[in-house]
Amino acid sequence: MEEPRTHEVTGLLQAWSAGNEDALGKLVPLVYRQLHRAARRYMAGERSGHTLQATALINEVYLRLIDVRPTDWQSRAHFFALCAQLMRRILTDFARSRHYQKRGGAAPHIPFDEALLVSSQSDTDLVALDLALKRLALVDQRKSQVVELRFFGGLGVKETAEVLKVSNETVMRDWKMAKVWLLRELRGGKRHGA
Repeated sequence: MEEPRTHEVTGLLQAWSAGNEDALGKLVPLVYRQLHRAARRYMAGERSGHTLQATALINEVYLRLIDVRPTDWQSRAHFFALCAQLMRRILTDFARSRHYQKRGGAAPHIPFDEALLVSSQSDTDLVALDLALKRLALVDQRKSQVVELRFFGGLGVKETAEVLKVSNETVMRDWKMAKVWLLRELRGGKRHGA
């Protein structure tokens, strides 16, 4: 049953690329559950009474998708990669706006998933994560993309490899190296060497 859905999603993405505006409307119900699951995972670590909910995050992604220029979608994973980027931007923008509104108050926190964190007890500031990912992108763009796709996009190793056109082993290697690098950055670790 999963395979026909994948083909259906890919077909709708291609139709949308060709200019069929109705294709996006048909696509969203098919991908909504996966997007909502990812959004719920991010929002689970937020304080109770948080004003941004998983459904609102998905709605914001949808509104931004409407404005996306026609794209030559390579696959379903390519679509989820774009959604991951949109979620990251939305969450980071929201965290920044809350921080500014509180005049120095703590920005909302989001837990790093346990696969990314060596220590599962720590919460990570989303704004700090965004800045660390930007620094990582300056050092190694692909490793930054791996984190974005896996953490924000909820993509598995195989889908991430497909989007980046690399092997599964390369994704796993990049994922491990990025985790170590980001943890050091987020903990304010010293940089050695040049």
